[in-house]
Amino acid sequence: MITLNKNYDLIIVGAGPSGVFTAYELIELGIAKEKKILLIEQGKAVDKRYCPVEKVGKCIKCKPYCNITSGFSGAGAFSDGKLTLPNKDSDSIEVGGILDQYLGVEETKELMFYTDEIYLKFGADPKLEGLEHLDEIQKIADRAKENNITLANCPIRHLGTEKSHELYKKIQDYILANNVEIMFETNVKDLIIEDNKIKGVVIEESNSSDSSEDISLYSDRVVIGVGRKGAEWLAKMCDEHSIKNRAGVVDVGVRYELPDSVMKDINEYLYEGKFVARLAPYKDKVRTFCQNPSGFVANEVYDNNLTLVNGHSYKDRKSTNTNLALLASHHFNDPFKEPIKYGINIAENANQLGKGNVLVQRLGDILEGKRTWEKDLENNSVVPTLKTAVAGDITYAIGYRTMVDILEFIKAMDKVVPGFANPDNLLYAAEIKFYSNQINIDDNFETSVKGLYSIGDGGGLTRGLIMASASGVQMARNLKDIL
Repeated sequence: MITLNKNYDLIIVGAGPSGVFTAYELIELGIAKEKKILLIEQGKAVDKRYCPVEKVGKCIKCKPYCNITSGFSGAGAFSDGKLTLPNKDSDSIEVGGILDQYLGVEETKELMFYTDEIYLKFGADPKLEGLEHLDEIQKIADRAKENNITLANCPIRHLGTEKSHELYKKIQDYILANNVEIMFETNVKDLIIEDNKIKGVVIEESNSSDSSEDISLYSDRVVIGVGRKGAEWLAKMCDEHSIKNRAGVVDVGVRYELPDSVMKDINEYLYEGKFVARLAPYKDKVRTFCQNPSGFVANEVYDNNLTLVNGHSYKDRKSTNTNLALLASHHFNDPFKEPIKYGINIAENANQLGKGNVLVQRLGDILEGKRTWEKDLENNSVVPTLKTAVAGDITYAIGYRTMVDILEFIKAMDKVVPGFANPDNLLYAAEIKFYSNQINIDDNFETSVKGLYSIGDGGGLTRGLIMASASGVQMARNLKDIL
């Protein structure tokens, strides 16, 4: 049972990278020794997280929450685990979020490098991808530029899906051994706010019934460090408690799978190519994201059994395909201002078409205006690595403008990477990034509610593992003289 009516100096909501690294840095600063700090996570401890899909052959939609999206370290523990570091020679932070808008470029770089050292301390692979073969990388960048595409060359440290578990288990053990309390399998149902000041949170056990008694925990300082999975909950909290926020960008797209042989140069020289373009007719921002050489396409399940697609890449287990996200960015402001709901609607439509499963379609079939059938996949040169995906027509779910954005991007990329537009390549739907509710925060990451802070992906500050972790480090430093 959950301990009743406890008072804390600090409550952290969410044990994803931002929340975890807030707790870690508070330990390093000596604050955790003297203060009562609580970290609340709706999922399980990292060593108890397990996805049964490989054993049973299908997604069984684990209850009460998907082990891929929930639990200590967040989705990071079950993703491919890539740390995208800033380019030392660049005068900007090209990917990962907007932390530099609050700290400045150079301070953000230093913070991210410091955070990277923590990962190394707990066992991350010391090898950095993208620092060699500079001549070859420049040739790729030049070809991209000729086709109105920009290559953001950032060093990558690949943890690997299975190695991430081991690394985060060490961090979890370290935090527990240093006077930080963690409540696993615990929901934060509500925030306690009085006179626009945070007073605590209302919780329940994740597997409790609807009739269970609400439990209040009290603190004058609460950090919300939820990831993309918690973005909808955070948007709800903003509405109910008048926490100032604004509609951000929603990224809607697909997971794209093609042979390793096509992506050979990108995989070898960069490991992950981060390509960005604004092509006619709409000139929306379209980008590649989370590239997984020799990887596997995977399900991830959100609330209400909403099934999305993602990708994994292991250190030891390999396929012969590369997968990556192709995401189109859309911004809504008048009269519609709910980008999260827009993304959910697309995912729900795709799920209906696939009877609760991810849809997959051949590129050639899309271009010919027809759906893909199971028999088409049986004869396809690119064999799907997500065996539970259902052949169908993703264009029924994804809007015309987004599909045009993605298809034009694929055609342009084919001139940079020959074979990128091969008809046998596969598109899985839908992949949507729920960080589109942007919380208004000051330079200390404090929201419009006194004592309530927001960091990480769910609040729109970051968009990836290393910057989310770095935001947690900075959050702890911001609290140093306050706690």
